[in-house]
Amino acid sequence: MEAWEFGRTLRRLRDRVPPEAVGVPVGPRRRASGLRREELAGLAGISADYLTRLEQGRATAPSAQVVESLARALRAPDGDRDLLYRLAGLAAPGPDVVPSRITPSVQRLLDRLSHTPVVVYNAGWTLVLANAPYDALMGDTTSWRGLERNAVWRNVTRMPSRVVHTAREQAEHEARLVADLRLTAARYPADRSLHRSIAEMSSGSARFAELWEAENPTPPGDPARRKTIDHPAVGQITLDCDTLIVTQDDLRVTVYTAEPGTEDAERLELAIVLGTQALTR
Repeated sequence: MEAWEFGRTLRRLRDRVPPEAVGVPVGPRRRASGLRREELAGLAGISADYLTRLEQGRATAPSAQVVESLARALRAPDGDRDLLYRLAGLAAPGPDVVPSRITPSVQRLLDRLSHTPVVVYNAGWTLVLANAPYDALMGDTTSWRGLERNAVWRNVTRMPSRVVHTAREQAEHEARLVADLRLTAARYPADRSLHRSIAEMSSGSARFAELWEAENPTPPGDPARRKTIDHPAVGQITLDCDTLIVTQDDLRVTVYTAEPGTEDAERLELAIVLGTQALTR
């Protein structure tokens, strides 16, 4: 029954979302007032077939990540978001759990940066959202699953990255990430998922375990404000990299920009165009 109710609620929410409110272009011949299935699926990062099965009650037990992605894509207010969690048989995240919620106000901010590479992480450094320009610049993130979505894990295990670091810069970057994760673990002692991930990283990476147990893992000095990205189509691009903290929601929003009129700005624009075209195809 809950699977059927989840699907019915999902359809109701989809039908009431104006396409233009979520950045979906509206053609002159459009009949549907709300979102089409394939549009919602694209916004949530799931397949249209899976969304169809969810709406028809044929797919049960969607993960918390899927429910959160759907709620975010629908710009669902807190009450509707919590209802989706309950109907999926999940507990809505509470104050003792690391939040991954992008509120409507933060989403409006991200909408204004729709042509700028932006990535959002929660306080545990798990990927919440990467926009199309970010994927075009850094590489596609949509296939990442599990620990692959965690920036700490990706760095300490040296997973492929287009960011150019010297050995020292990489080591310092890893140490800062682990130090920040330690602070997050102390703030959310009851978050079982967070501490389970930390245990997996400790057992799976000697480098992580070493930093986690270090007495003072934070290196001296501030992190670099500029990053160089080695893009496969346009070459190296040096960009300003600013991380904004959304305090109330405990999110990290990282924005990549270039000074207008520079060669880096031209390369960034070209990388976004080429990458977005490739991702669309």
